[in-house]
Amino acid sequence: MPQYLNEAVEKICESIRFDSSPTERTAQMPFGKGAYDCLSHYLSLAEELGFETHNYDGYIGEVVFGKGEPFAILCHLDVVPAGDGWSKPPFGGIVEDGKIYGRGAMDDKGPAICVLYAMKALKERGFVPSKKIKLIVGCNEESGWACIEHYKKFSDLPETGFSPDADFPVIYAEKGILHVRLHYPLGASPLFFLEGGTSANMVCDFCEATPRSIGSKRVQACGLELKGKKISYHGKSAHASTPEAGVNAIRPVLEYFAVRNEPIRKIISDLFDDRLHFRDIKDETGRLTLSPNLIKYRKGEIQIVCDIRYPATVPVEKVHEKLSKLGVKYETLSHQPPLYHDKDSELIRTLLSVYRDCTGDENVKPIAIGGGTYARALKNGVGFGPEMKGDEPVIHQPNEYITIERVGLLLDLYENAIEKLTK
Repeated sequence: MPQYLNEAVEKICESIRFDSSPTERTAQMPFGKGAYDCLSHYLSLAEELGFETHNYDGYIGEVVFGKGEPFAILCHLDVVPAGDGWSKPPFGGIVEDGKIYGRGAMDDKGPAICVLYAMKALKERGFVPSKKIKLIVGCNEESGWACIEHYKKFSDLPETGFSPDADFPVIYAEKGILHVRLHYPLGASPLFFLEGGTSANMVCDFCEATPRSIGSKRVQACGLELKGKKISYHGKSAHASTPEAGVNAIRPVLEYFAVRNEPIRKIISDLFDDRLHFRDIKDETGRLTLSPNLIKYRKGEIQIVCDIRYPATVPVEKVHEKLSKLGVKYETLSHQPPLYHDKDSELIRTLLSVYRDCTGDENVKPIAIGGGTYARALKNGVGFGPEMKGDEPVIHQPNEYITIERVGLLLDLYENAIEKLTK
């Protein structure tokens, strides 16, 4: 059993109990009280373990170990909103049946704690890194990366490192991420109110609307709930990079109105039936995914925010060309260019070797993902864990968890990885 397994489990539970999803900001708490308190908790723990720490105005924190050329390990403590459908308290940090439940258990509080204790284990056995390890923990990874931009104002971001916020065995490519807001004018509107979704990077799990007229048979045919004058649908959230793992609640609500409304039929055709074949855009890193995750009705139009993950070798201009053919106004809300590295680079070969040694799986190869991590903030950065092939998808979903067995494996993997990369 890894030396610090029990302590790591306890501290992961404590970290989960902070609701660090974005809330009202203040000058002292730029992403809300929950994120600020979670960062303070993490840095206090690092100090107790004997490390130098820095808190950059509540935006982002840093734990330092060693001297020399800087090496980054990038984690985040913010989480997406809990959403609906939980059978466990989303911020309870409870342990049941060998699992730690709560929002952030896998993404990314669990791995962040594991990296910290891996560094502690190295320190305790007298390891002296030849590099200056900068364990950087942000509070805005899920919704904008303002934390990284703030860090760059006060400290130098290393060129090389890894982020324990993706998949094993090691990530050589991440798709580009484009968030756009589309504006569909309705003309004669069949509804008074329409709203759904909690975050651009989560599959919409709840959508509701107030029709101008209600047909009970139509409500039933679309599988909707009717309460008073509102219709609604409960779907299933999932990470926007894998929309097929969720059930989008927007479509059933739109289908209620689509029978007699051409503009709404166009929305369904464009964004759900893929009229323009966005999903045909592909390369070795996978197909483009498009997930309509936020919707609202305002001033005679339906506004929809879509999360688009496009293949790593495809220029973003090709995606914009497709979007322009939809024939509606759209605006870019955010864009993160893709990450792409040589699979035979020293960083990837080292991490792949660590994974093979710790798991005994000699057949694994570097992979590409649709998710986006802090690794792309680095000139030479890659994703390394915590998810493994065959895992139940839990990130951005109800009842997110990490197994205690996985915590133990992460402690071993990250201790070995840090040692090999900084000796």
